[in-house]
Amino acid sequence: MAIIGLLTGYIIPFIIVLSVLVFVHEMGHYLVGRWCGIRVTAFSVGFGPELVGFTDSHGTRWKLSAIPLGGYVKFFGDEDAASVPDMANLDKFTPEERARTLAGAKLWKRAATVAAGPIANFLLAIAIFAALFVTYGKMVSDPVVAEVRPESAAASAGIEPGDLLVALDGEPIRTFDDVRRYVAVRPETTILMTVERGGREIQLPVTPKRTEITDQFGNKVELGQIGIVTNAERGNFRLETYSPVEAVVEGVRETGHIISGTFSYLGNIFTGRMSADQIGGPIRIAETTGQMATLGFAAVLNFAAVISVSLGLMNLFPIPVLDGGHLLMYALEAVRGRPLSPRVQDVVFRFGLAMILTLMVFATWNDTIGRWIG
Repeated sequence: MAIIGLLTGYIIPFIIVLSVLVFVHEMGHYLVGRWCGIRVTAFSVGFGPELVGFTDSHGTRWKLSAIPLGGYVKFFGDEDAASVPDMANLDKFTPEERARTLAGAKLWKRAATVAAGPIANFLLAIAIFAALFVTYGKMVSDPVVAEVRPESAAASAGIEPGDLLVALDGEPIRTFDDVRRYVAVRPETTILMTVERGGREIQLPVTPKRTEITDQFGNKVELGQIGIVTNAERGNFRLETYSPVEAVVEGVRETGHIISGTFSYLGNIFTGRMSADQIGGPIRIAETTGQMATLGFAAVLNFAAVISVSLGLMNLFPIPVLDGGHLLMYALEAVRGRPLSPRVQDVVFRFGLAMILTLMVFATWNDTIGRWIG
């Protein structure tokens, strides 16, 4: 029974969510690549041995593979699934055949094809958020302080109950959740908070405290807090509804929040304001997917949108083998006027593969031994 519960509660939801996100990502590469005249020889969801598949009229092998931890689109003339050009055979192609390869396509076509994967993930996240906002609306409250915790950062800064929070570091805010989100990724970083009190605006510097909290599933989460809360009376809790167009705009805004929050978190790691133990790999994602599944379909969709944004961002990191690494080399080619030599490309991609393997080991450590020790 325990095994069945593990399968239905964690593994299956994780595989479904990840497979959909990978499919959308690779479909972005596929559609733009085909539009640019580049031939696709394989489209796989998963790695390793093929479980089931078929070949379409264009010669593309569509397949579901055994290891459901990613996927790939292999273009004509590629040596492997990482879109490394097969330099040994490219010179043997006719000009017509070479033009159908990724390596032989014009620079802008290569860049568009590579960038299309992450962009597809961002568009999927926007679509999911928009669908959720249209269907369920969004609970919001005004950024009005109902209570200031004793000995908190807010109390030290002079924030008082009844204050209307207007802006953070000059950026206007609309809801109390905007405040929570902004503060959470800025522990130990002074924020200039503009508040309205008694009909006039005053500016108060506040430094969020680095705090570890435990969520409803027992997961420990580290974030910044200033020690303020609102309530139904002060905050005017309400359910906002959206038209389809408004929902898309809100979806774009939500996706932007995740992107900026991710960069803020990474910056905090490098500056030592936050630890890296919240970076997770497949095990933690599977665990969180299962936890979200207990909250209902909407929670799973919301989490899928967050992971879709993360997947798009991760692939844009300038690491060889990833989409961002390819784009970086295309940028160098544009500046130099010619591509890197085959030998240099081979060294760069091997280095990138080593980096990816190192990151995977680190993430797995955080998921298992590191969390157990902690």
